[in-house]
Amino acid sequence: MNFAGPTFVLAIIAMSTLGWMFTTWVRARHGYPVENEWTGTVHRTDPDAGRKIDLLSSENEKLTGRISRLEERIAVLERIAIDPAARTARDIVALR
Repeated sequence: MNFAGPTFVLAIIAMSTLGWMFTTWVRARHGYPVENEWTGTVHRTDPDAGRKIDLLSSENEKLTGRISRLEERIAVLERIAIDPAARTARDIVALR
């Protein structure tokens, strides 16, 4: 094999190009960002991203409301546990 000939140089160029194409394909297939020479990095887009954000936002609002109700209940339980027994008994009798 002649290492100084154009065939060897073309073989090296072809192998490096095929290697680059393979690594780009693997990165794109597994969701990694693909690097582009001219525009930088291209990220994988999700067509349902807007819908997922809306669903997560509504779930977040629901959970925030639930947490605030639980905090109010904990405050009442803390007040009952900390108050003297006589005052708690008086409040129970007053409720009857």
